[in-house]
Amino acid sequence: MVEGRIAEEQAAYANILNIGMYLGLLALIVTFMVYVSGMLQSFVPVEELPKYWGMKAKDYVHALNAPTGWRWVAMIGKGDYLNFIGIAFLAGLTILCYLAILPILIRKKDTSYVVIAVFEVIVLLLAASGILKAGGH
Repeated sequence: MVEGRIAEEQAAYANILNIGMYLGLLALIVTFMVYVSGMLQSFVPVEELPKYWGMKAKDYVHALNAPTGWRWVAMIGKGDYLNFIGIAFLAGLTILCYLAILPILIRKKDTSYVVIAVFEVIVLLLAASGILKAGGH
């Protein structure tokens, strides 16, 4: 790469990230509007939320028998869980970016970066699946 020029894979990553950020933001705005409008019934009614604000996450989950992990997907028809769509999309955007640059790295025969990108995707997918866990949760 010539100094001052952006590598093809960097530009591809940045473009996907930029478009994805706007799509994720749009999803957050739209799903939030659906939630606050009351178009969909919520798992926790908005007027009851103040009762739970001070709780630790584990106490909240226990008190409401709220879904954890990927079980939120089954609750997608509830207004408050609908918001998770944008959050999950933004969280997975890095995986999409890496997958998009892999063909570029392979074409350039940039083996080191191909290996790094593949491992990055594997680790992120394992973490998202719940198989890899860190911390005390």
